[in-house]
This record gives sequence, C-alpha cells and structure tokens, in this order.
Amino acid sequence: MSRLLPLLTWLAFPAYVWQGLGVRRRTSRMLPARGPVLHGIAGSEPAVSLLVLGDSSAASVGIDHSQQGLAAQLASLISARTGRAVRWRAAGFNSATAGQLLDHVLPNLAAEPWTHIVLSIGTNDTKNFHTLRRFKREFGGLLYALRAKWPEAHVVWSPVVEFTRVPALPPLLAKILEIRASALNALGTRLCHERGAMPATRLPIPDPQTGFSTDGFHASAAGYRAWAEHLADLVLAES
Repeated sequence: MSRLLPLLTWLAFPAYVWQGLGVRRRTSRMLPARGPVLHGIAGSEPAVSLLVLGDSSAASVGIDHSQQGLAAQLASLISARTGRAVRWRAAGFNSATAGQLLDHVLPNLAAEPWTHIVLSIGTNDTKNFHTLRRFKREFGGLLYALRAKWPEAHVVWSPVVEFTRVPALPPLLAKILEIRASALNALGTRLCHERGAMPATRLPIPDPQTGFSTDGFHASAAGYRAWAEHLADLVLAES
C-alpha cells in the first residue's frame, strides 16, 4: 500500500475523533476475563511453553473466563494435535501498544524458557493514529528484544483484523482505521521477516455476529476459538 493513503487519513482526523468519541460513549469498557493467566496441560515431554503477549485480546477481554481465551484455546489445540504437555501464560494488557510492551512489559517478564511466543499487538497502535515510523521503531524494537531474551523461541505475530468487519465501528470510522491498519500490517509483516518472527495472515471474519463479544469490538469465545485455529498450524510449524 502506498504511504500516501495513511497520510491522507489525517484529513479525516476530525471525523475520526467525532465518531470515535461516539463509539466510546456507546460501548461499555470490558475487563479482562476471570480465571488463570498461567496454566498447564498434561502430556508427553518435551513440553511446549507458550507465551501469548499483547493487548486486551491477549488478556481475554470480551469473555467471562480465561479458559475460553486465545492462550488457553491455542494451548488446548497444541496439546490435542501433538500430545505434548503445554504450559501457557497470557500476558495481556488493556490498551497496550507495541511501545508499551517494549518499555514496560517485556523488562518485567522473567526470562522463563518460552518455546513459542504469540504476539497480539497493533490494534491500539492503529486506533491511536501511531505513524508508520513510530510503529517501525516500537514494534521493530519489540521483535529485537524478544529475540534477544528468547533466542530459540518461535515467535508468531497476528496482524490487526479488518476494521470494516468490526460491528462496533460505523462505516466511515472503520474505513479510516482500515487504511491505517493495512499499512501497519504490511510494515509489521516486513519487520517480522527481517527480525526473526513469523507473521500470520489476517484472521478471516466470516460472521461478525458470532465472532465478536457483546461490545462489538473484542472477540467472543467462538471468535477466540477461530483465532486459535487460525494460528495453530503456524505456531506448530517449528515445534
């Protein structure tokens, strides 16, 4: 995508702010799901150690219990497909951006022997109108830091979903964000290839009515399950 299109979205920034404030007023703020953020599934050795790191989706916002979230459902699929024990952690933080993960989260994570790391990050960078230059610095820095801390881990990044399929967003706001997300995803994919990570393809959203929670923005239990199924093969590619 041409860099010109994201720049042109700044002309629509007043509409973005106006419609964004309306969405915020209408949408209740959901808390992270109840339940464990660190858990294990019995199986054969060697175990898979899975870290799901990122924003509110990594925190299982949108559902009642963490066992229905991305980390738990991905761990369950890995266990079922391989028969191996899986130890998983969901390290998710509401409203987190790539820079916040780099500056505030990663330095406070113990250097435990994670074999697989899944990144759910980029949505808030898009919503916050972060520039491509800023995302390159912060997301690119995050990839470098992950590779330095866990040099043998298989790192997978899940790109930002298609905003025009998100029920909570009015069409104009969704289109503005989609232009920015597409540019950010293209850059993120290139950075992953350059810096030792694997970019997934975008998560397909065939039915927004079942794939999203009651707030129309975060995933439902069915949405997290579809997301886990979408990522499982790529996560297991180097197991």
